Amino acid sequence: MDDTMDDKKITVEVAYALPEKQTIIAIDVPEGTTVGEAIQLSNIIAEFPDIDLDTAKIGIFGKMAKADKVLRDKDRVEIYRKLIADPKESRRQQAEMQKQKALEATKEAT
Repeated sequence: MDDTMDDKKITVEVAYALPEKQTIIAIDVPEGTTVGEAIQLSNIIAEFPDIDLDTAKIGIFGKMAKADKVLRDKDRVEIYRKLIADPKESRRQQAEMQKQKALEATKEAT
């Protein structure tokens, strides 16, 4: 960023969530600030030191983004944590459990 960008400010949010705690930090940054710069400026790493920016996926409003993407006013930068379970496998297991419950209910009804 060069000094000419410091004149205009935009407001962005940086968000991170754990199952038990969610944080959204609103910050004013110079126009031309990137996703990576906003994460650093938000100081969210101090609150969540386990975030590894080298491996964490990041996005803007749920859409994947790279650290060098320039932000617009009112953007929300999201830092995604690793999934604990594979979503496809979880859906398959849920469907199997529902199928079993339905079979048990049918047996009990007869």
